[in-house]
Amino acid sequence: MATVEIDADKLIKAATRLRAIAHPLRIAIISLLTEHVTLSVTDIYMKLNKAQPTVSHHLTILKDHGIVTSSKEGKQIFYSLHYDNILKTLESIDKNNY
Repeated sequence: MATVEIDADKLIKAATRLRAIAHPLRIAIISLLTEHVTLSVTDIYMKLNKAQPTVSHHLTILKDHGIVTSSKEGKQIFYSLHYDNILKTLESIDKNNY
């Protein structure tokens, strides 16, 4: 029987990102961002019919965990998905990679 080598650091990072994603509102935000390349905070909270502070809080969590990126244009902040980090997370938990 072959031994399995596990990169614990990659798995811990993946688990942390998955926990950040695992919230209904954050999943809804990610879903919106898969349909639109970039959205402003205003666009997101209006489309989700949620309070701006609530949406901003969840966007901050997603950003802190590398799930979304942001850019500022004037007073508006725009968010988009950070696909590279999402793919790295999925690859970390793919059984073929450990």
